[in-house]
Amino acid sequence: MVTGPIQQPPAVAAAARPPAARQSRSSFLGDVHALARAHAAPCGEPRWRERLIRHLGPVGQGFAEHVRVTEGPTGLYAALLHEAPRLDRGVRLLTGEHAAIVATIAAVQQAAVLPGVPIEELRDRVSRLLRALDQHRQRGADLLWEAYQADLGGED
Repeated sequence: MVTGPIQQPPAVAAAARPPAARQSRSSFLGDVHALARAHAAPCGEPRWRERLIRHLGPVGQGFAEHVRVTEGPTGLYAALLHEAPRLDRGVRLLTGEHAAIVATIAAVQQAAVLPGVPIEELRDRVSRLLRALDQHRQRGADLLWEAYQADLGGED
């Protein structure tokens, strides 16, 4: 049984939180919150759609940066799997979500610029996007928690 905090392996700890990634993550979360605020505004407000479009761009860029930092041979997931191969399934799930979320962002951006798309449909699409982003963030946090806090047993 683990009686104290588990130390993150140095290789993963460094990969998990480089200064640029921390700043990028913080900025991305701010962009997602700004999109959520624009989405929550009354859709009858003048320029509701324009504000939504303005906030979708940074969310798309931030998510693309998230994918770049986490995937690939030098990404966070590779470092995580090097230290904790048991998390392969969770990493594959998150990687698969990346493609789906990128496609959703692109579809919402396209719908937002088409004046024929009803506001209610656009609001629903953005709701689903925000939900997918939140669930992805939570799954990623859960995976990191499992990597560093899980009690693997051995002692009583």
